[in-house]
Amino acid sequence: MYAIVDCNNFFVSCETVFNPSLKGKPVVVLSNNDGCVISRSQQAKDAGIKMGLPAYQIEDESIILYSSNYMLYGDMSRRVMSVLADSMPNIHVYSIDEAFVDFTGFKVSQIETKCREVIRAVRKFTGIPVSIGVAPNMTLAKLANRFAKRYKGYNGYCAIDDERKRLKALELSKIEDVWGIGRRYSAFLKRQGIVTAADFTRQSAACIKHYMKLPGLRTYQELYGEQVIEPRKYAANKSVCVSRSFAKGVSDMPSLEEAVSNFASSCAAKLRRQKSVATCITAFIMTNFYNERSDKYYNSVTVTMQQPSNNTVEIVQAALRALSLIFREGYSYRKAGVIATEISSDRYVQQNLFHEADNERLESINRLLDNLNSKYGKKMLRLAVEGGVNEERNEGWRARREHLSKNFTTDMKEIIEVKA
Repeated sequence: MYAIVDCNNFFVSCETVFNPSLKGKPVVVLSNNDGCVISRSQQAKDAGIKMGLPAYQIEDESIILYSSNYMLYGDMSRRVMSVLADSMPNIHVYSIDEAFVDFTGFKVSQIETKCREVIRAVRKFTGIPVSIGVAPNMTLAKLANRFAKRYKGYNGYCAIDDERKRLKALELSKIEDVWGIGRRYSAFLKRQGIVTAADFTRQSAACIKHYMKLPGLRTYQELYGEQVIEPRKYAANKSVCVSRSFAKGVSDMPSLEEAVSNFASSCAAKLRRQKSVATCITAFIMTNFYNERSDKYYNSVTVTMQQPSNNTVEIVQAALRALSLIFREGYSYRKAGVIATEISSDRYVQQNLFHEADNERLESINRLLDNLNSKYGKKMLRLAVEGGVNEERNEGWRARREHLSKNFTTDMKEIIEVKA
């Protein structure tokens, strides 16, 4: 048996933990630059707020808006996953708010007892509500989780553990709600009259394989109760990208250098966290292509480093070199980014005979940056070219976050105060 543990309305729940007055109110969290809705409380859903709705279209003044605070959400996610790891066997973290659990060898009664204990433990130690779905495989477990969230009578736990429950779950599940069937395939299937998961399983395996290849066939088999998708720890990303749309147009080179340096520094930190190195660094810049009155420009260039690296200094230097090749005067840039590719493990780095680098010094800089920023907060120590948080020059390229909450768990200056 497998379980999926999913945090309910995760981003909104994180905000509610530190502001209990939000309970029972319509709350939404917005994407970067306060663009569109990416998380909703149940009350916001009931008020008709849809996922992806642009913020400027929210006319109801009772809706409480929050800017996305990924530092807070990431730290709360680590706390939730830590509780799960202490309480359950074989945890496989799937996303910031989801984890699969392999319950092979457990009895169904033992699984329910353990899951209900975990629901209480996560709520007690983090304040985050979670729902758990259990089934013979991961696809059915995702469906069970949807029922656990949707119907209060389940109290956060639902198991598809016999044939009757499986058939009923398939009849009640829309095809777009099935894990592994994306938007494009669900639209295609609906055109063929396949509206529910049960309709999907009534097709022939040969037909599913023909139109949806092996991934679709695996989903088909799992809906029948077979176990064909193995839970696994996901490999390092094949590329790492950090980019941002700017709050205002940026036209001068120093501001763009500052922005690109910040993005490159974050790329380097991500590479180190996944214990990998990159050989190629790409920088790109673009204007607003939706503004018909402004001149359009987009360009990118890739710089190949002398040897694979995850060092902040080297990656920032490569990104700035790329930026210098594509920057053009006279444009108002609205987005920039840095992409690291040709990624490999940091355990086996091919050295360049003709490239002299003080590797020990660079590695000591990495350790210093990671240790201090982990202890005192993100970007507390940075390269000079990344600028300072209070400089006016960088306000144009930094994201618009007019409804940002504090970093209650990662910044000592913003730690919550309790007056007794």
